[in-house]
Amino acid sequence: MATVGFIGLGQMGAAMAANLIKGGHDLNLYDINADAVAALAAKGGKACDRVAAVAEGADFVITMLPNGALVRSVLLGEEGVVAALKKDALVIDMSTIHPLETDGLIADLAAKGIEMMEAPVGRTSDHAIAGTLLILAGGTKAQIERAQPLFDLMGAETVDAGGPGKGIRVKIINNYMSIALNALSAEAIALAEKIGLDFDTAMAVMSGTPAGKGHFTTSWPNKVLKGDLSPAFMIDLAHKDLGIALDLANQVGVPMPMGAASRELYNMSRIAGRGRQDWTAVLEQLRDLSDMPTKAN
Repeated sequence: MATVGFIGLGQMGAAMAANLIKGGHDLNLYDINADAVAALAAKGGKACDRVAAVAEGADFVITMLPNGALVRSVLLGEEGVVAALKKDALVIDMSTIHPLETDGLIADLAAKGIEMMEAPVGRTSDHAIAGTLLILAGGTKAQIERAQPLFDLMGAETVDAGGPGKGIRVKIINNYMSIALNALSAEAIALAEKIGLDFDTAMAVMSGTPAGKGHFTTSWPNKVLKGDLSPAFMIDLAHKDLGIALDLANQVGVPMPMGAASRELYNMSRIAGRGRQDWTAVLEQLRDLSDMPTKAN
């Protein structure tokens, strides 16, 4: 069994640390919340009164903190982890922070001869308690293999995201899409209710179309991801239908900021001459605007 330093005992971190203790590992614990530390110390962990003490004798140091500035502070600040960490230890940041901050931390620790990987988590606090989180591992193959026994106690699935810095990247993209879709879904249901549409009817229909199933598993694999932009549903028609929905929303007084923003992408696609291409060609339009090579015709 390993000695693990764990910094950040909030709702997620406390549950994750508890599962490591339950799995037989020796945990050095630190958090600004003394009660959170005491609760886990009562389960067999070791309470530390300063950050550097967490690293003493540790094979791994895990950080689970609210932002990148705090992660940097506990790792590289005065009396931070680096001051006491042995050279063959592995630092694992499981926080959700800015990917460029992660890149900087990995580089700065490497300059001091210390290995770091990131492994942000997916799912909820209930999954953290049950030890069934999704672990998005960004690191070398060797780092992931070394950390896997810890991941197996905290999660039910580990995804190798493809190298250092890639775990936090996929986490941010996933959260971006989920959060934006939440707002767009709220607009759709608010409009449905405002015009007298039964919620269950709307849900039954949308659950069987790309609206509910998502484009990654429906329209994209058959079109833009195959390099085929011949129209199954033209951008011109998508633009027209979106305009009808937005006009209807305006007339009945339902704000639709997400829908209005998405219309601008369809507008740009039409201006670029893509009006008669498949609606999935909006991806190619964004690739164009981002100076990336297009992949479909």
